[in-house]
Amino acid sequence: MIFDIQEQNGAMLAVVSGRLDTPAAVKAQQEITPLLENADKVITLDCTNLQYISSSGLRLFLTIRKESSAKGGKVIIENINDEIKKVFMMTGFFNLFEIK
Repeated sequence: MIFDIQEQNGAMLAVVSGRLDTPAAVKAQQEITPLLENADKVITLDCTNLQYISSSGLRLFLTIRKESSAKGGKVIIENINDEIKKVFMMTGFFNLFEIK
């Protein structure tokens, strides 16, 4: 499991772990369903344990952001490591999300 999702105090927390490469992103597409269904809430993506993200993984993050924007929610990304931060900077994703 890549996304471990919990509801906390009316918000959604997803702990993202491992390598979010293309095969994992295909499997994770179904895992994010609870986030998409609750996209009107604040969604926090905790990336403390995320080791790698591919373009497919970035696409999942973008899907969550688009659904959240459409429903009036908010997406916060926390605890990304330096390698993932570089990927976010190179792709322009750093400006698309609130990153803590």
